[in-house]
Amino acid sequence: MSINSVYTQIITDAARDKTNRREIPGAQFTLSGVNPSCGDEIAVQLELDTQESYASLAEVPDDVVITDCSYLGQGCAISQASAAFLAELLTGKTVGQARELRDTFLGMIKGSVTDEEALDKLEDAQALAGVAKMPARVKCATLAWHTLSE
Repeated sequence: MSINSVYTQIITDAARDKTNRREIPGAQFTLSGVNPSCGDEIAVQLELDTQESYASLAEVPDDVVITDCSYLGQGCAISQASAAFLAELLTGKTVGQARELRDTFLGMIKGSVTDEEALDKLEDAQALAGVAKMPARVKCATLAWHTLSE
């Protein structure tokens, strides 16, 4: 089995996995994103370990923990797998760690982050690294991660 086949299988399995494809009752944030070029839609939901109220995720301090992360939406296997990877990675992390993972993921897709140690933190999301060579699919892979930024 080739490495491309392994990555394809990881992406396919993640796109089909329903573990984090769910609504979080009482989520403090629901962040929505759309890829108008292909119609992919994602809503990322976050539950935080704080009772403080924030107008945007950008205002949340780095040390606040994401106690739960999920996503809802529809789209191609790449966008859905990417959202599944994001939800799995962010649950239990601090907001600061989530920001670092987001930057690392987006850097991987752009080709500007190639450090093995940094990429290892992305776990299975590294399977999407090859998307950088497919410009038409970059927006699919980054939709959930950009949604987290906005």
